[in-house]
Amino acid sequence: MASALRLLLVLAPLAAPAASAGLGFDFHHRFSDPVRRFVEAHGGGGGGAASWPGKGTAEYYSALARHDRGRSLPELSFADSNATFRISQLGFLHYAIVALGTPNVTFLVALDTGSDLFWVPCDCRQCAPTTSPSYGDIRFDIYSPSSSSTSQTVSCSNSLCDRSQSSCSGANSTCPYSVRYVSSNTSSSGVLVEDVLYFTTENTAVPQIVAARVVFGCGQVQTGSFLDGAAPNGLFGLGMENISVPSILYNQGHTSNSFSMCFGDDGFGRINFGDNGSTGQQETPFVIDRSLPYYAIGITGIVVGNSSIKTSFRAVIDSGTSFTYLADPMYTELVQSFNSQVQDQPSNPDPRIPFEYCYDVSPNQDAIVTPNISFTTSGGGIFPVNDPIILFTTDRESVYMYCLAVNRSDGMNIFGQNFMTGLRIVFDRERMALGWMNFDCGNSTDTPEGPNTTPLFPVSRPPSSGSVKHKMTTRGLFALFLILTTSVVLSSRSTWSYCS
Repeated sequence: MASALRLLLVLAPLAAPAASAGLGFDFHHRFSDPVRRFVEAHGGGGGGAASWPGKGTAEYYSALARHDRGRSLPELSFADSNATFRISQLGFLHYAIVALGTPNVTFLVALDTGSDLFWVPCDCRQCAPTTSPSYGDIRFDIYSPSSSSTSQTVSCSNSLCDRSQSSCSGANSTCPYSVRYVSSNTSSSGVLVEDVLYFTTENTAVPQIVAARVVFGCGQVQTGSFLDGAAPNGLFGLGMENISVPSILYNQGHTSNSFSMCFGDDGFGRINFGDNGSTGQQETPFVIDRSLPYYAIGITGIVVGNSSIKTSFRAVIDSGTSFTYLADPMYTELVQSFNSQVQDQPSNPDPRIPFEYCYDVSPNQDAIVTPNISFTTSGGGIFPVNDPIILFTTDRESVYMYCLAVNRSDGMNIFGQNFMTGLRIVFDRERMALGWMNFDCGNSTDTPEGPNTTPLFPVSRPPSSGSVKHKMTTRGLFALFLILTTSVVLSSRSTWSYCS
């Protein structure tokens, strides 16, 4: 798969509009410099120009966007495509190819809804290697601000510089950043820069290149999982804060305040910025907690096979976490109910395996039958778990086992990527709601599938309860060493203080 990835993208320069002679008018938006000067001269503006947002700030673009809602905004995808790839060797995360700078340089970035900052390896002092056997034939690029003609430094006076967590020496100094992640000893640090990130329009008659100026991290020093195979070429934060790319695209008026991710059962998916979802999807409101700005939803019940569990907790929807984590009592209630309904023999305990409940597959077995799992969300929507197990080979050749891919958490409940398989998930930040529906991510016509028709090993699937049969195939089969070495949790730690 690695050799099939194309990490080269050349964008044709955009032609400047031709000049024309004749009578004309100059048009200015309400926050432009000429209008500001006019207001200053005439004392108008309801508080004067001093109360207006500074040019280039997040507030400036947000104000423009609010006055731009009358027109239809396009959906955007990354310039190369909207395709995403789950790469097992690189942490079981979904990746996308992005083009950055002038001339553009391409990066294979992990997509993370559990953090905000987009960063790439840059002027490296300690970064992951650019080549490795686990990358296949790929040679990763390194970003350098000095090599891009559109790069600009971000000063400590910029509204996107978090001076409360950075060591700014003065308002005009370059803004440093440092982000710690939940995976052990994992962090990224460097300085903030601004440059052009390239997108294409999705729902226009002729696709057009959109060059959006974004603030991101010039990642000079990486530690922990970033040096061990996870997100070696950068991390694309998709969180709620103003510094995330979805926020920047919205505040600059490029898209509506929403995006979607599709997680295919075959490891391929899609990401679309400005996707507001569809009428057929189920929804639940986000749990609003400004001190914990995650995409969290409320859970009121769990169905495991023919058993129902009444409960009440919140769970974070985090594409930057490989598997799912639940705290007690939810963890114990779910796994014990699952275990009581599985007919296969439990595997011998293996301290290397992170999952508690694993089962052997007999040599003559051609299918695995497990209880179906779903969650009832606030408002009554049913969040289906299409693929709760992971099947892999053991150290002995041709010997298989599978595990319920749920781990015990010390505090936070996280629905990782494995719980999103087979779904298109819409992060509607305008309405503060999560939407989802079963979906064929590879369908170019974007036609949703019928209920529960995209399992990892498809044979049959009940709509909400009972058992599901997984056909034994090599698709989705993982080697044990991948499970042991590459799963990660990439939520940023700064908002996890109460779990420490």
